[in-house]
Amino acid sequence: MSEVPAYGLWGLVIINSLVFIIFAFSFTKPRNPRDWRSFGAFSAFIVALFTEMYGFPLTIYLLSGWLQTRYPGLNFFSHDAGHLWGTLLGWKGDPHWNPIHILSSVLIFGGLFYLGNAWEVLYKAQRSHTLAVAGPYAKIRHPQYMSFIVIMLGFLMQWPTIVTLLMFPVLVTMYVRLAHREEGDALAEFGETYASYAAVTPAFFPWGRRYTQKKLRTHE
Repeated sequence: MSEVPAYGLWGLVIINSLVFIIFAFSFTKPRNPRDWRSFGAFSAFIVALFTEMYGFPLTIYLLSGWLQTRYPGLNFFSHDAGHLWGTLLGWKGDPHWNPIHILSSVLIFGGLFYLGNAWEVLYKAQRSHTLAVAGPYAKIRHPQYMSFIVIMLGFLMQWPTIVTLLMFPVLVTMYVRLAHREEGDALAEFGETYASYAAVTPAFFPWGRRYTQKKLRTHE
């Protein structure tokens, strides 16, 4: 692994954070306090992630004593060592080519691609005041939130930190609750059309459980 420290690069922290936050904003377009809280939490996740990736490695610092005991002689303040899953598993070589990092990249860019496709369908449906049921929405009811969850999971696989690991379940809970509230809004606007769609289309996973009309009515 590289012995060259790779932190204190605050310019990279700012640039990478802005790229993902602006990208997310272009798809979510928060409209009310609830939306802004969810978007703010995702933005905080991104900033915390890149702060530790390029700025200050808080997780490495906090675990340095235990890590040095278990892996003596390894420079944990090198960038390569920050890929903790590979380090903990004892994998050698460039961490960007280990199986976990490759899978994380697939999840991140796959999530971004899926989010883009979902946004295009949703944008057209909103402009025509119709229900979004094509593309990703034909498979699941909330592809936009599922995309964000997959992207965050990919980042956690690529660069786990204590802060982002704690934030992840909180964000997932926020997105699930937001999705449930939007179920009620959609039912109020589209009525039986949405109820019929939800009855045959799972919420987050193609193999997931469908909603019955009774359950949907609890969101009214």
